[in-house]
Amino acid sequence: MNDTTPLLVIVDAANVVGSVPDGWWRDRRGAAERLRDRLAADGVPGRAGPVEIVLVVEGAARGVASVPGVRVESAPGSGDDHMVDLVADAGDRRVLLVTADRELRRRATELGAEVAGPRTVRPA
Repeated sequence: MNDTTPLLVIVDAANVVGSVPDGWWRDRRGAAERLRDRLAADGVPGRAGPVEIVLVVEGAARGVASVPGVRVESAPGSGDDHMVDLVADAGDRRVLLVTADRELRRRATELGAEVAGPRTVRPA
């Protein structure tokens, strides 16, 4: 791995959005877009150096567009499976997965990813 390769940050949109009871369930797509826009503006607080942010959406949030600074990927099936595939495809690249889902965290760490909770990108 090249030391200049940006940290790959994979964000579990459904899990992060669902971590704060702010009415997100009334407009899941809009909530995912607001998260995307916050990530594009603020990046990943506390992470020095370049990062590549991938926001994984599923269900009603599918189809949210990418913006500069945040690539949005609509999971074709299970969002968890898609995120695990992204971690696996990263090879020896440094990966940070942002989710509170225990099983997803377990699967990702087995592949060498670092994990962090939703507050990493979304203050409570």
